Amino acid sequence: MSDIEVQYRWYAIQTTSGHENKVRMLLEQRIKDDPRPEGQKLVARVLVPTQEVVEIKNGKKVTVERKLYPGYVIVQMGMSQEAQHVVNSIQGVIKFVGTTKAPLALRDDEVKRLLGMAEPEAESAPKEEIPFLVGQAVEITEGPFSDFSGVVEDVLADKGKVKVSVSLFGRPTTVELDYLQLRGH
Repeated sequence: MSDIEVQYRWYAIQTTSGHENKVRMLLEQRIKDDPRPEGQKLVARVLVPTQEVVEIKNGKKVTVERKLYPGYVIVQMGMSQEAQHVVNSIQGVIKFVGTTKAPLALRDDEVKRLLGMAEPEAESAPKEEIPFLVGQAVEITEGPFSDFSGVVEDVLADKGKVKVSVSLFGRPTTVELDYLQLRGH
């Protein structure tokens, strides 16, 4: 393998859910500990695709890192029987994604999206995850409409706002509120 230029491609590996980072660390360690120079070239990179999202914890916005694809790890490797065997022998690896005969390499556009090269604006600010659905009954906890109940009409995730229909003087009125001002029923 040392005389031949290795063609690295990206592949998805299905893992035991919740063990993605463990699989990544075990695979990186296995390659690093291989005494042969060609053994250390079997796998170039191992990634667990994540994304920063904003969640509500105890009434406060908190930025957390969430796995984009729970149960999957992506690896950049030169596909060979030896490399495939090394990856499959790692504890927590279920299988390569693809047909039963051969793992399927990811397309270039998929790789760019996973690595964050396709959409730079998505990286600039964490995506807010609003825990309300259209049609859900909610109670307003803060602001001029506190103690009112209503129904979610629209979720404006890009603004972090929710449109809620409340009954004001016996007539339905739509108000736009920050989703932190609401509590679901």
